[in-house]
Amino acid sequence: MTVVVVAPGQGSQTPGFLEPWLAEPRFAEHLDALSDASGVDLRTHGTVSDADTIRDTAVAQPLIVAASLLSFAAVVDGGRRDKLGGVAGHSVGELAAAAAAGILTEADAMKLVTQRGIAMAEAASKVQTGMSAVLGGDEGELLEKLAQLGLFPANFNGGGQIVVAGSLGSLAMLQEAPPAGARVIPLQVAGAFHTHYMESAVDTLRALAAGIEPADPTLPIWTNKSGEKVTDGRLFLDLIVGQVASPVRWDLTMQSFEKAGVTGIIELAPAGALVGLAKRGLKGVPTVAVKTPDDLAAAHALIDGDVA
Repeated sequence: MTVVVVAPGQGSQTPGFLEPWLAEPRFAEHLDALSDASGVDLRTHGTVSDADTIRDTAVAQPLIVAASLLSFAAVVDGGRRDKLGGVAGHSVGELAAAAAAGILTEADAMKLVTQRGIAMAEAASKVQTGMSAVLGGDEGELLEKLAQLGLFPANFNGGGQIVVAGSLGSLAMLQEAPPAGARVIPLQVAGAFHTHYMESAVDTLRALAAGIEPADPTLPIWTNKSGEKVTDGRLFLDLIVGQVASPVRWDLTMQSFEKAGVTGIIELAPAGALVGLAKRGLKGVPTVAVKTPDDLAAAHALIDGDVA
């Protein structure tokens, strides 16, 4: 078995999603430690904050990474980390993946993601922009249309899905007249992430990352930049920083999974989006979405090779 663990990106959070985890003291204590490192009240935001509050980039990003770190510790409990085939993260999930792979400490990952969220929120506030998911249609035709409208591809997610970003007016025009066979769905995010609109956030993060001493990964890890494995911790951290203003190539990451012979995928909390992409892009590969502690048994069985 070659099982990889993947960490989701922004937009996967829902109100109250951490409630089941906090019912167990070990998870509550872990979350409190992550909250202390970030300076964000993750307990409140993961249980009682409403959808608008946790949609705020400055709240959403540390909340998502904390949930992934919390659930990763539970997934690899019992010595299972050594059985993994590797890790990867989608967008902000790369910070959780970096900590899981040993590149960053959990505390450094939380400090970085908190500043990332703040810097991206500030960049997004300078001009009204957004993102939309485009499902289906011809990729070449879509890219040509984006160029005409002044829009940019932000996430190549595979499975026939590309997330595009830019001005709200241009996104509305794309929705009104999409490429043949395509459907455009506006996303509830506050800016054009993974485009040049985020350059100021890159500068902020680069200065912060310079003060961190990353280690080389002790698990295989793939980058969103090219879908390739990275063995140098400093390089991976540099790629995370630059990724804020460049497209996420999750399609290439999934292609790398296929080439590596991955036989199972476990998505960390708040799970759902990446296993959905895997079901379309990696047909037949078993997946487990770890949404609550009730899903841990299935994740453990997949790692242990106990799946029929």
